[in-house]
Amino acid sequence: MKQLALDIGLASVPTLDSFFAGPNAAALDHLRLWTSGGTRAPVPSYLWGESGSGKTHLLQAVHHALKEQGAQVGWLDANAMNSPEFNEAWTAVLMDDVHLYNLDQQHTAFNWFVNALTPRSGTPRWVLAAGSLPPADLQLRDDLRTRLGWGHVYALHVLDEPERRAVLRQEADARGLFLSDELMSYMLKRFSRDLGSLMQLLDHLDQYALQAQRALTIPLVRAMLENE
Repeated sequence: MKQLALDIGLASVPTLDSFFAGPNAAALDHLRLWTSGGTRAPVPSYLWGESGSGKTHLLQAVHHALKEQGAQVGWLDANAMNSPEFNEAWTAVLMDDVHLYNLDQQHTAFNWFVNALTPRSGTPRWVLAAGSLPPADLQLRDDLRTRLGWGHVYALHVLDEPERRAVLRQEADARGLFLSDELMSYMLKRFSRDLGSLMQLLDHLDQYALQAQRALTIPLVRAMLENE
């Protein structure tokens, strides 16, 4: 199977509304509450689950929602280099893929965590983090691991095939695309079942269909792959 090179720039901005909750409704409701604009107790939150469960989508959606409200937010992930010092202007601190943090990133994460909960000025800030493992199983420094597990902890579950089909149908309809059951089966069989990857594929197919001015079919998808 040929690997599809995707243009990430085509991907739509992740939002809480575009997240198909399925078995993860409790986590989504929790994040909706936190981003509703009301005053909440600054108890940290942690999301964990295997790849494809939607962790990064939810963190990016929260980031987007808070920025839409005019808030400044600190962001740290495993790709970060030379992360900034904690900023007192931040409303929240978001940390993605904490299970991959190196020693320097763990130091930054702990520093941000402490400053967020016990700031020099103002009220405590919210900390939202995500990783592939429950807090107790993270191979991180003890003081960071215990803090990640101190507050609200939600296990995210990967959607099953009917749920993934429902997401693809919903997203295709939003773009004005028609996905036949045959084409959907082809996508689920031939490509990554990771929901984020499927959404990127759908964005790519949307762009390709617009350029080709043709309906999406399996031969058209094959042709697109051959041209990659």
